[in-house]
Amino acid sequence: MAQALRCSTPLALSVTSVVAAGTQRGQGESRPARSRSFASLAAPARFSSCRFVGGCRPVARRRIHVSSGHPVASWTQPSHAQRIVSSIKARADTVTVDEPYSEAAEAEEEGGNKAREPTEEAGKAGIAGETRAEEEGGKAEASAASGAKLSQATLIWRAVKLPIYSVALIPLMIGASAAYLQTGVFHAARFGSFLLFSVLVIAWLNLSNDGFDSFTGVDKTKPESVVNLTGSRFRVLAAAFLLLGIGLAGIISGAAAVADPRVGWLLAASIACGYVYQCPPFRLSYKGLGEPLCFFAFGPLATTAFYLHQASNPGAPAALSPAVLAASVLVGITTTLILFCSHFHQIDGDRAKGKMSPLVRLGTAKGCEVVRVSVLSLYALSAAFVATGVLPWTCLLAAAATLPIGRIVVDFVTSHHQDKDTIFMAKYFCVRLHIALGVALTAALSLARRFVLPM
Repeated sequence: MAQALRCSTPLALSVTSVVAAGTQRGQGESRPARSRSFASLAAPARFSSCRFVGGCRPVARRRIHVSSGHPVASWTQPSHAQRIVSSIKARADTVTVDEPYSEAAEAEEEGGNKAREPTEEAGKAGIAGETRAEEEGGKAEASAASGAKLSQATLIWRAVKLPIYSVALIPLMIGASAAYLQTGVFHAARFGSFLLFSVLVIAWLNLSNDGFDSFTGVDKTKPESVVNLTGSRFRVLAAAFLLLGIGLAGIISGAAAVADPRVGWLLAASIACGYVYQCPPFRLSYKGLGEPLCFFAFGPLATTAFYLHQASNPGAPAALSPAVLAASVLVGITTTLILFCSHFHQIDGDRAKGKMSPLVRLGTAKGCEVVRVSVLSLYALSAAFVATGVLPWTCLLAAAATLPIGRIVVDFVTSHHQDKDTIFMAKYFCVRLHIALGVALTAALSLARRFVLPM
């Protein structure tokens, strides 16, 4: 039973027909018709009031027919009709109605749908490709992204690298305690002055390293780089070499005060190792030679020089002590571990810029083995030096006291070597081991002088 929508006022139409419900399947078109604008059939209509007459019950299909007399719209799908009426009220000239079905129109529409399918698939593939590219780009800039999350205070703290300055303090402490073991004398003024000058040299190392790395772009995504924080490569390098000049002047003056040229030469060689490590035209760190240079610079060279500076006097140069040479090897290992572990989170950036650090060559898995063997060698060598009488047996107790920290270093690197964000802290665990072993050896050497303990 057809339902009707009756309008109480006539429509101002140029034709005498209006949209209505269609005939049944046998009376007219047998397929749904395509839509076109109402405006193509009639001029804009004006309704004064409209109401539904009779109940509306949805059926499967709808049709249109044209009738004379009162404009009447009949349909067999009320829900669709209600949408049409609402559209007419909102905007009479944009109402759409159905137009007769044609086989050609349907074929055209199906062809268009098929033509659109490859385009849609290509679009999806393009979007997927762009997504993968964005993910890869995000990985390449992971360091910069993680740095953006850090506060300015945290970035400044990382740039200052205050814990790293322990590499200036520990060799000085070991050298002074070894001199005390031999002479029974500790020169506080000499210790204090050389500590200040050593800190200035380490500051030069840190600043010049960031300054010269900015030329190669290896620190481009390193937010804690001093150059990235200040925005001025020139100022960073100028400050670095100013500090080096002051430090060198102090070291030369201190070496002259004890009248022992060996002090000056050994420290000059140590500083030269630092220069060829990072400065052009050498940049030996880019060739994977940074760790050997670090070992000799802070181990045998610097530690022995500090020992001579404490033990020598004008006209009475001190003899080299086997104890200080053995202890300097242990200091060199812990210092080199700090440098080695600082590269774990920089492997991708170093490789991209041609900096072939040992970890770039070995990979993180083999790097873990290097860390494990290095830590074990600390305790094996300590035991060997004590067993051969090179070091007093108090040093074995001192080394044993640091075993828990050594284990923490190995376990941390083993567990997190593939996590670039977490492995960043590995060098700070190595700093703890460096400080702990240095302080323990200093106490052991000093106690061996004060208390004669049997081997």
